[in-house]
Amino acid sequence: MASEMQRYDTNEDDEEMGMDVKEEDDEDEDDEEKNAAMHAIAGFDGVHGSSSSNRFQHHQQYHEQPTPGGSRRCRPLEEKERTKLRERQRRAITAKILAGLRRHGNYNLRVRADINDVIAALAREAGWVVLPDGTTFPSRSQPQGTDTAGGTPTTMVTSSSSHIPTQHTPPGSLKGVPSGFQNTDDQSACQMKSVFVPTSSPYDSSSTARSQTSAMVADGLDTQNDPFLVGSVDSIDKQVVDMHTKLQERDFAGTPYIPVYVMLPLGVINMKSELVDADGLVKQLRVLKSINVDGVMVDCWWGIVEANAPQDYNWNGYKRLFQVVREHKLKIKVVMSFHECGGNIGDDVCIPLPHWVSEIGRSNPDIYFTDRAGRRNPECLSWGIDKERVLRSRTAVEVYFDYMRSFRVEFDEFFEDGIISMVEVGLGPCGELRYPSNPVKHGWRYPGVGEFQCYDQYLLKNLRKAAEARGHSFWARGPDNAGSYNSRPQETGFFCDGGDYDGYYGRFFLNWYSQVLIDHADRVLSLAKLAFDGTCIAAKLSGIHWWYKTASHAAELTAGFYNPSNRDGYVAIAAMLKKHGAALNFKCAEMRMLEEAVDFCEALGDPEGLAWQVRNAAWDVSLPVCSENALLCHDRGGYNCLLEKAKPLNDPDVKHIFAFTYLRLSPLLMDGQNYMEFERFVKRMHGEAVLEFPS
Repeated sequence: MASEMQRYDTNEDDEEMGMDVKEEDDEDEDDEEKNAAMHAIAGFDGVHGSSSSNRFQHHQQYHEQPTPGGSRRCRPLEEKERTKLRERQRRAITAKILAGLRRHGNYNLRVRADINDVIAALAREAGWVVLPDGTTFPSRSQPQGTDTAGGTPTTMVTSSSSHIPTQHTPPGSLKGVPSGFQNTDDQSACQMKSVFVPTSSPYDSSSTARSQTSAMVADGLDTQNDPFLVGSVDSIDKQVVDMHTKLQERDFAGTPYIPVYVMLPLGVINMKSELVDADGLVKQLRVLKSINVDGVMVDCWWGIVEANAPQDYNWNGYKRLFQVVREHKLKIKVVMSFHECGGNIGDDVCIPLPHWVSEIGRSNPDIYFTDRAGRRNPECLSWGIDKERVLRSRTAVEVYFDYMRSFRVEFDEFFEDGIISMVEVGLGPCGELRYPSNPVKHGWRYPGVGEFQCYDQYLLKNLRKAAEARGHSFWARGPDNAGSYNSRPQETGFFCDGGDYDGYYGRFFLNWYSQVLIDHADRVLSLAKLAFDGTCIAAKLSGIHWWYKTASHAAELTAGFYNPSNRDGYVAIAAMLKKHGAALNFKCAEMRMLEEAVDFCEALGDPEGLAWQVRNAAWDVSLPVCSENALLCHDRGGYNCLLEKAKPLNDPDVKHIFAFTYLRLSPLLMDGQNYMEFERFVKRMHGEAVLEFPS
């Protein structure tokens, strides 16, 4: 028996598999903790922690066995040196892994974290619950003996070896509180400490998880030539993949029916108001109808229809398009697009504002939004001219109304037949209700805070009136310490913590700035309701999610949303939409915190927290909420994320979105596996049961 144990002790293969060997000369006070981490890296082969602990205790007991002569056996000096070298190599690898996770994944790992922290963090990211003793199970199942008092399942458990809290979807009643925070104190604490809290869905695809895990673990290392790393990375990567593949998808059979629309290409109608590639469009529409898509969305561009002269409308191309759509028994969601197309993300065509408007702009550039440096943005008209007769004796609001009324008359039969199911009214750049605070053409890059756009003469005149009415005429100015387009909040005196945004002048200015936005939407939607009486109208709201975890919410402020951490800026917008019976179309549906943090961990954004705040503000006043994806999506993981947002799980009021629009129709969507995944997504949006096939 003694000879067998001696052979076990001197077997270097077992040491390579991670047997924790305590060095004789302790060079670091935390050697035992680091040795345990190295043991987990090299030996993570599915063995439970209890079994591994027994092996360790058995090994330690053997080392303490006395020799026949009564003294403890000592290992040769050469063997100890080899062990120390291996331990140093393992420590170096662990240090690089943890550094990569902190830097690229923004994991909040403690300074002396070991591989257990990493595994626990990855498991929570995949939607699992990790108890302090290491017990791990899916978040939607509860092992025996883990129920809390009253039989309520545990919803948040923090491992003793990790400081990352498990997050779950917040209830609809928590208005204005981002996911993962139960009260505003928790939110503020997280904002002050700049702590990243992962909120990714447990339904992410395994391929995505595998690529992200491999990239984070192997960053900066040569995995091909390092024998100590290859096995460990492969083992961990395999475990993470297994976590994702074993998770059961949520069954949406029997859930509420949500109509699905597909956006048509931006250039489906050319500048001559002609339908482009009618035959190709017919084939695509036939395919969409075969998988029970409800309808299509199309932009009716102001720059095409009223291009040459005021009130000279050319609807020919759209008439032909609508006839083709009606022949395929599809519905139409129309967008009144009063903005320029081109220069923004996703734009593949160029459609400027009408020529006659551009001519006016050359002689009077103040009809456009203007930044502090005097740069004009011809993407859309300034809201300062809503009531100014500067457009050939018409105000901007009158121009919009005449356009919408002409459309209603020309397509009366489509309204009467119910083919046109909704009209979305463009209210700003990209058709969204916001200021053009982050124009790429002026050098803005994500995640810059952007700049205020109130320096045309008409908006400045409006600001002077507001300041004089307040009794402080010297407040008739924009902030002079708000930085530039690509500034960070803490680099400015206005947006930093405790900055001027929360002072007397800052509150006055931001209240005026956001009220101009709300007043513009109020005026235009009141006329849209008149023009399209009996048809649902909608307004689109963009998701300005970066810097959401800071106190000021700087990027939202420059965009016109007065939504700092101590104020809900979306309640007033929801109330205004409710007054006109308009639906809210909100982008930013499928963005996940981890995806943003990997590339821009310093942006402190929270798209999911923002989405919940906006939707709850709308649902609190019983406002219909529509949605669309902000990024291209063809994989099952992305579709599952969209479904989760469309039909929230465990919502006590069983709330769900009113309609969903997919971005956008293309040959890629119709291609093989992409087509099959999209068909599956449509069925699940409709609440139908689906047949399983490999993703």
